[in-house]
Amino acid sequence: MTAPPSPDEGLTAAELAAKYGLSVSGARPSLVEYVRQLWDRRHFILAFSRAKLTAQYSQAKLGQLWQVVTPLLNAAVYFFIFGVILEADRGMSREVYIPFLVTGVFVFTFTQSSVMAGVRAISGNLGLVRALHFPRASLPVSFSLQQLQQLLASMIVLVAVTCVFGSYPDLSWLLMVPVLALQFLFNTGLALIMARAGAKTPDLAQLMPFVMRTWMYASGVMYSIPIMLADKPQWIADVLQWNPAAIYMDLMRFALIDGYGSENLPDHVWAAAGGWALLFALGGFVYFWKAEERYGRG
Repeated sequence: MTAPPSPDEGLTAAELAAKYGLSVSGARPSLVEYVRQLWDRRHFILAFSRAKLTAQYSQAKLGQLWQVVTPLLNAAVYFFIFGVILEADRGMSREVYIPFLVTGVFVFTFTQSSVMAGVRAISGNLGLVRALHFPRASLPVSFSLQQLQQLLASMIVLVAVTCVFGSYPDLSWLLMVPVLALQFLFNTGLALIMARAGAKTPDLAQLMPFVMRTWMYASGVMYSIPIMLADKPQWIADVLQWNPAAIYMDLMRFALIDGYGSENLPDHVWAAAGGWALLFALGGFVYFWKAEERYGRG
C-alpha cells in the first residue's frame, strides 16, 4: 500500500520555510532590531565587564592594585629612558613633563587595552558565542567598558600625580568627562572593528602588540609632537597631532595640567575629537553587525 503524496512535495526549502513560518537560525537581524537587542542586554554587558575586571587580577597577590601599578611602572620606565637619558622633555619643566608623561601613558593604555581586548573578543570566547544566542557586539562593547572602569580607578592616581606637581583642581578638570566619553566611543568602535578582524584572522592578536607600540611612539606619549618635530616638515607634525590617540591625550593634558595650554593643541581639536569618535563608533558598529551571522562558525 503506497503512502499518499505529501502536501509539501515539490516545495523548495524557501517555500517550506515561508509556509511554516521558519527562519534561519542565527540570521542577522536588521540594524534597528540589533540595536534593540543590544540595549535589552545592557545589564549582561555591564555585569560581564565587571566580572572580567575582577577576574583579571584574581591570581595576583596585589589584586586590582595592578590596574594602577602597571601604568605607573610604565611611566617610570619611560621617564627614565625618554625624560632623563634622551631628554624628550625639552621645552617643559619637570613639574609639567611628569604629569604630561603619566597622563599620556594612562590615556593611551585605555585605547591600547581596548584594542587588544577587542581582537580576542570573539576568537577568545568561542564557547560562549556558540553556546548562547545573543548579539555578538555585546562582547567587544563589554570589554571596552571593562577598560573604561579600569581607567576610572586609575584616575585617582593620575589626579594625585598632577596635584603633587602643582596642578590643582580647576574648572578645566570638568573637561575630563567629555574627553573620556569621546575616547570611549572611539575605543568601542575600534574594538568592534578589531573583533570582526580577529574573528576571521586569529593570528592578528600576535601582530597587534607591534602595531600598538608603533602607534604609541608616533602619538607623543613621551614627548611633545610640536616641540620634538620643530625642525621637521610641518606636515609630519600635523599628521601625528591629528591622529586620534594624540588628540585624546592632549585634551586630557589640557584639562589637567596648568602649564599645558591651548597652544599645544591643533586647531578645531574638539571637532576632530568628536569626528573620530562618531566615525569609529558608528562605522565600527555597522561593520561588525554586517558579519553577525558568521561569528562562531567554521
